[in-house]
Amino acid sequence: MLPESWHGVLGDELEKPYFKELVEFVEEERARGPVYPPREEVFAALDATPYDRVKVVILGQDPYHGEGQGHGLAFSVRPGVRIPPSLRNIYKELHAELGCPVPDNGYLMPWAEQGVLLLNAVLTVRAGEANSHKGKGWERFTDEVIRAVAARPDPAVFVLWGAYARKKLPLIDTGRHAVVQGAHPSPLSAKKFFGSRPFTQINEAITAQGHTPVDWCVPDLGA
Repeated sequence: MLPESWHGVLGDELEKPYFKELVEFVEEERARGPVYPPREEVFAALDATPYDRVKVVILGQDPYHGEGQGHGLAFSVRPGVRIPPSLRNIYKELHAELGCPVPDNGYLMPWAEQGVLLLNAVLTVRAGEANSHKGKGWERFTDEVIRAVAARPDPAVFVLWGAYARKKLPLIDTGRHAVVQGAHPSPLSAKKFFGSRPFTQINEAITAQGHTPVDWCVPDLGA
């Protein structure tokens, strides 16, 4: 269910034919086999970061497709789940850039609670098949999420890592909002990602907008 804080700006999308077809598709997929994240966590990113509290938007592509991994926040995994390669590279950059200790978990809820919207362009995926729900309508919906944040009077910082994310640039009024672009943290492009100092750039932009910088250091959860 769409969180209340987003309903005023996105509620109309849920009534459009494309979205009803999308819901029907996802339900058919769930009837055939596992789909991630679970139904109740599809809108977890919007739930964790209310519309009026968004300071940063980090755009991912689609959810992790392994069992127990994706829980609705881009790049994040549940506590106790092995940290995926892209997130491990993010942690390496955070350590080199800001001195953050590498945590024992990949759970990025502390970012979301500080106003970092961890938004995937596609919000569901078939188990074991990356991009299997691409082109079914999620992109149209999440483009509206980006537009909704970009339409607010209060400025935000949009983080576009990789060519896929950079395609969303036309949705953003770069005169009012800050944009941080760079290589994707995946192993394929990590050499360009390392040393790009994205988190310093983001916090400098947040501060210039009059907001409190994000504490990017993820705490250990212990055993």
